Amino acid sequence: MDYWEPKNMCLCKFNKNILLTKISFLRPLPILGMGMVVLGSLLLILLITQGNTICQTVELFLPKYLCLSTVFAEFAFICMVGLTNALEQDGYISGFMAFYLKMGEPHLSAAYAVMMSYWEGIVHFILFITIIHRIKSYRSLALLWVGSSIAHQVVHILGVVIGKYGSNIRPAFWRNAPLLLVPFWAGSVLLSRPREMPVVTADKIAAEQRKGLLSRPVDLILSVLLLGAMAFTVFRGLVVLECPLDACFNYIYQFEPYLKDPVGFPRVMMLMYLFYSVPLMVILIYGLTTPGCGWMLDLTIFFAGAMAQAQWCHIGASLHSRTPFTYRVPTDKWWPVISLNVLLAAVPAVLALRCLTSPAYFMKPVPKGQTNNDKKKK
Repeated sequence: MDYWEPKNMCLCKFNKNILLTKISFLRPLPILGMGMVVLGSLLLILLITQGNTICQTVELFLPKYLCLSTVFAEFAFICMVGLTNALEQDGYISGFMAFYLKMGEPHLSAAYAVMMSYWEGIVHFILFITIIHRIKSYRSLALLWVGSSIAHQVVHILGVVIGKYGSNIRPAFWRNAPLLLVPFWAGSVLLSRPREMPVVTADKIAAEQRKGLLSRPVDLILSVLLLGAMAFTVFRGLVVLECPLDACFNYIYQFEPYLKDPVGFPRVMMLMYLFYSVPLMVILIYGLTTPGCGWMLDLTIFFAGAMAQAQWCHIGASLHSRTPFTYRVPTDKWWPVISLNVLLAAVPAVLALRCLTSPAYFMKPVPKGQTNNDKKKK
């Protein structure tokens, strides 16, 4: 026994050191540090691939598109973390996220965060995989992700800060800050580059742009729907601002009680709609009534992505079992409330599809002598 005792003591000390090391990495600050290292590596690759002098040096060893594919693949992996959280919160799997929710981001168990995780794990993942497949022509898909990601992170971060989870913010939560900055930076890079547009004959462009709004029934319907969406958005903004009108009081108690859920997410979303979506819809109506607004092709995609993500989370959270029963949409009001919210997400998507499939109205006139094989850049 005396011979083995020193070895046993060394083994005990070794196991104790391993245990202490593990415990140290299970604290909030190391969790934040590990997350920031992963995100920092992604940002570094992005800066390298988009820089001028650095990029030329890196391309001697790696093609630029390979670097971008690596970044998108890493983001796709992050999406799977979100999907794992959603599946665990809904009881389909277990044992993966319990510790992180306790020590990192407790708010991820809220109904809104669960729906947000589903969107990230399914829609964003598909977008990233498709972008990798079409790495040399990904502008529209990337703008769709930019709009979706900005809506995702803005409501997520502000909702946590001002809602009931604001008193229990852990350091790991702040890893979302760079995730908020990345889509803004990506959007600025994409919009600073001219969009390649198909060549349309001057006669066709002139014929389209001579038509008034009444002669373009699709654009007329979309303009009316945008006006209706603006009215509905302003109304719900007044509701969350606790407007004393009877209509606002009746709506929040009889139709969408989820708007007063203390988690904070629905309140932030309605205010974002009021102060940002309404001005964007005014701009889009202007673009539908004024010929030659080439920026409509990019702006409509961005807006469609943002509204689709926001409405998916809002509709899902207002019906989810993790939302307290008193804040869910009443059963007898389910169809009108859901229909209005689905329509609010569908209108921007239809508008983006209209602009992409028939862009002649939004293009500048092409000289008559230009051949069909040429391409025009705005």
